[in-house]
Amino acid sequence: MHNLKEIRKDFETFKKALKKRSVDIDLDNLEKLDKQNREYILKRENLEKEKKDISKLKDKSLFQRSKEISQSIEKILNHQKKIKDDLEKILFSLPNIPHKDVPVGKDENDNVEIKRFGQIPNFDFKPKSHYELGETLGMLDFDLASKTTGSRFVFVKDKLALLERAISNFMLDTHVSKNGYQEISPPLLASENSMFGTGQLPKFENDQFEVKLDAGSKRKFLIPTAEVILTNIVKDQILNEKDLPLRFVASTPCFRKEAGSYGKDTKGMIRQHQFYKVELVSVVDQSKCLDELERMTNCATGILDLLDLPYRKMILCTGDMGFSSEKTYDIEVWLPSEKKFREISSCSSCSTFQSIRMKTRYKNQKKETLYTGTLNGSGLAVGRTLIAILENYQQKDGSITIPKVLRPYMNNLEKISLN
Repeated sequence: MHNLKEIRKDFETFKKALKKRSVDIDLDNLEKLDKQNREYILKRENLEKEKKDISKLKDKSLFQRSKEISQSIEKILNHQKKIKDDLEKILFSLPNIPHKDVPVGKDENDNVEIKRFGQIPNFDFKPKSHYELGETLGMLDFDLASKTTGSRFVFVKDKLALLERAISNFMLDTHVSKNGYQEISPPLLASENSMFGTGQLPKFENDQFEVKLDAGSKRKFLIPTAEVILTNIVKDQILNEKDLPLRFVASTPCFRKEAGSYGKDTKGMIRQHQFYKVELVSVVDQSKCLDELERMTNCATGILDLLDLPYRKMILCTGDMGFSSEKTYDIEVWLPSEKKFREISSCSSCSTFQSIRMKTRYKNQKKETLYTGTLNGSGLAVGRTLIAILENYQQKDGSITIPKVLRPYMNNLEKISLN
């Protein structure tokens, strides 16, 4: 969230920066409401001073005037409440300001490729899709999931279920032992306040699964990503600078309605309502966000390097970044069946945008209280990693060779096949 005092210092510069995000928000109304609010504050303060002066005089003839002042103050407070509500609605809907390094653009077509890594496999046969491979093996069952639950769900069975678990455990072990993240097993439900803190609410409420608990209980949501619950670990805290950076990792199921994705990726596991993801979260000194973003992205790409999967690194344009992000790198893995790269990770620096919403601060060496920087990234999406392994490691007979680094997690199994 943005600090209105900071916006007020240079409103025109703020408007120009936000315009790059291609959002349709009436910022002139924000400026007008802010001006009205400050005028009411001044009127109220003057009236309160007058009332205080009257009370000191103890003159009964001024009693009526004191009563009129109280009524005027009450009217002003009512006006202010309405203005404050309108101001908050606008402020809550404003995305983060893009960093100056971010390319200006409208959508994914304006994202910029930074570099490609790894060797794209050259098959001497027509490669199959992950869902064709999985269904032929009898280890991916979309029809059964449709019967038990509905569309955009899947049963992962037998050796592919073992592979899915192996991928998650391998990622966790790497991020904990090699990359220095603290493993967390968090709740899978988040409060309305936590969802607000990381920017999922109120703007993206239609994409969330709300859970109905007891009548009268506060709203709860299934987490759309572990970012929500991990970042909110530091909600409403003042941290010590010496304790930064904090780095957390969790492997959890994630739940999204995929609102607005009707007709997209209807086959297979690319776009599911429920999926597993290993999530990385960092809480840092606000001046070190961009350095941490490079580190986090390298931790994510390091997993693909170890799995020997071809991928590319992209920097997202202003129009394609997430709501809370100031700068985002997408990592896209090669899928042979589609002959293109698909997103497998997104790593973002949010600067102080989330910490302002969560009221998370730290004291620096000068004893100043500052808002922390927060970052999040997939390290990686487990389901999409499973997809990438199936497609890139497939053999002509439909079997799947298991990447060497995963074999210790699979009882040293080297291949998944029908036999």
